Amino acid sequence: MKKHIVCIASEHKGNEFLEEAHNAGWHVTLVTRKKLLDYPWAWTAINDARTVEDDAFPGDYVRVVTNIAGSRPIDRVVGLDEFDVLTAAMAREHLNLPGMSRSQALRFRDKLTMRGIAANAGIPCPQFTGAFNAEEINQFLSEVPAPWIVKPRHEVSAFGIRKCETAEEVWNVLTDLDNRNNWRDHPSQFLIERFIKGRVFHVDSVVVNGKVAACGVSQYGTTPFEVSHYGGVFTSSIVPYGSKERKALEKLNVELLKTFKYERGVTHAEFLQSEADGKLYLLEVACRVGGAYIANVLEHACGFNLWREWGKLETETPETPYSLPKLRKDFAGITLALANTDEPDTSHYDDIEIVYKVKKPKHVGLIFHSTTQTRIDELIGIYTERITSDFLAVAPVKERYDD
Repeated sequence: MKKHIVCIASEHKGNEFLEEAHNAGWHVTLVTRKKLLDYPWAWTAINDARTVEDDAFPGDYVRVVTNIAGSRPIDRVVGLDEFDVLTAAMAREHLNLPGMSRSQALRFRDKLTMRGIAANAGIPCPQFTGAFNAEEINQFLSEVPAPWIVKPRHEVSAFGIRKCETAEEVWNVLTDLDNRNNWRDHPSQFLIERFIKGRVFHVDSVVVNGKVAACGVSQYGTTPFEVSHYGGVFTSSIVPYGSKERKALEKLNVELLKTFKYERGVTHAEFLQSEADGKLYLLEVACRVGGAYIANVLEHACGFNLWREWGKLETETPETPYSLPKLRKDFAGITLALANTDEPDTSHYDDIEIVYKVKKPKHVGLIFHSTTQTRIDELIGIYTERITSDFLAVAPVKERYDD
């Protein structure tokens, strides 16, 4: 009987992962929300699909996965989205399957746990505190210079983040959260940290036997926080190979993943370089593929696709061990924004360096590839202006990721 992998996907993503699992000869089962069943999944790579209700809780997914195991033994369970990481861990523990436990996975999901582990290991983090005790919060606010960020411990990207200039603003936010009288918005589900202005980088890694086998190092043009709160065009591009910044980020990333005892898979880590002193700080790390088409950017620049490498790692066997593709050191970048029309027409965007166009309703996005960083920087500047003029729409800030 074929080996069997169950992929939990509460969002539409990971087609390349599904294809690699299928190519490896595994039986692939997709578990997703009912409303996502009509999305363009890689159906030729999927042997079976099961659904949960659109508002399903993690326990609902675990029950479906358990029922699947009743008719076909499961060898591996994987969560493809950030919100599926803990759910997949719950399913693995319930079925006594190999892979990360919930306590291991939590360090990649809970930003307070994440901060604590990293800081205790000497990895620089913005000064922080949990929102538990009023006296401790007031002491933090009196000792740590403003401004501060009130940040959800379990959300993704910049959802739910509030920037506060005074202690009164911090307490107003916490009081508002407490008055909502629900556990998801309880103040204890948030942390408070010092806001540090600077450049934000992301390091996306393939990890094999506890070692970083390949990684892409990129820099956001406009930070996710700024895009989500003030609008604009999201951009990211490869950091020059051999640069001081890249070497420092690669070293810090290795230290981080060693500290977190991460053995196999892919990671997305974000680091902030302070504008004031140039020091690097950990913002967050996740054990999944980064969003915003980062995998596609790295595929064009570096020769590996995070989704595909993850799929190969999860389905490797002693008979078919994992091996990296041939890597390269080119440059790539992306411009991505909300569009003011359902299907933006970008046919007039025709530079030869455009290697990928995002096909998603109400979005416009372009990926560029070149052998030189200068050309990528030039294209990002040109198309940031063109997209802003032709298509840009600005959505209200969301507090949480509901869709």
